[in-house]
Amino acid sequence: MSILSSVAGQFFLKAGALRLGKATPTNALSHIFNIATTPELIAGLMCYGLGAIAYILLLTRVKLSIAGPSIALVYIFTVLMGYFFFKEAIPPTRVVGLGFIIGGVLLVMWQR
Repeated sequence: MSILSSVAGQFFLKAGALRLGKATPTNALSHIFNIATTPELIAGLMCYGLGAIAYILLLTRVKLSIAGPSIALVYIFTVLMGYFFFKEAIPPTRVVGLGFIIGGVLLVMWQR
């Protein structure tokens, strides 16, 4: 639940950022104020809050040395979300990096 909430938060934050438009030195302050009135950004922050609550509850049941690295799976889902929803490219080097993340998480979670 924590991972899914974080991924949803990333999605809404990106959608809200696109709605705000590109930040520049001249409009940065107004962008900061507009965050409070952009529904996608509010939804993204709420998702992050729910993710944090879910993570705290997870930590009552699972070792931190397992739960912490497992959160790295958010990277996998956000890259895929960027590709499918925001038409972002996934270069070969990123695919290799994602493979290392998946392999690392599997090694950390592996129990004999």
